[in-house]
Amino acid sequence: MNSTQVYQFKVELKIVNPTIWRRILVPAEYTFWDLHVAIQDVMGWKDYHLHEFRIEDPRTGFLFKLGIPDDEILDDPHVLSSWEVSLVELFSATNALAVYIYDYGDWWEHAVTFEKVFAGQAEVDYPTCVGGARACPPEDSGGPMGYELFLEALADPEHEAHQQYEEWIGGEFDPEQFDPKKIKFDDPSVRWNIAFGDS
Repeated sequence: MNSTQVYQFKVELKIVNPTIWRRILVPAEYTFWDLHVAIQDVMGWKDYHLHEFRIEDPRTGFLFKLGIPDDEILDDPHVLSSWEVSLVELFSATNALAVYIYDYGDWWEHAVTFEKVFAGQAEVDYPTCVGGARACPPEDSGGPMGYELFLEALADPEHEAHQQYEEWIGGEFDPEQFDPKKIKFDDPSVRWNIAFGDS
């Protein structure tokens, strides 16, 4: 998608060290659902689990929660539909930080920092990734502590869980590997239709 204005974000996975991070450029007209899809794609998640953004309303200080409302699944029924709230409504130079939580079981918490807005380039297809470091943890690897155990076991052939994790991951896993040129972004509307089109 070409865009007249572009938002630049830095996304950092919290608690995991060394830091896993990405820098992405997205159309300013994006909703929080669209940003969710972009974060999933750029980080390397599979979108198998629920997600939630937490960000303050710059006018009132009220903490917004945006994701997929479902009173039967979520403990907190006050989650707004992420596809109904645009980025421009809540992000600004003075309200630049949001938390993005993915997978309530593993609890992958990301710091999402709005860095700047600028004019988009006609020849660039947004969203795009312009930087980052380190591979995303494998899906369902047990959160930050589980991921740490996973890396320890993979690095040590004598570790009792080494073979188990090696078979589970399907071979080698390089935690330092990341190439922004290999990132492919899905169309957020297509992802929405897959998730909710028949509901």
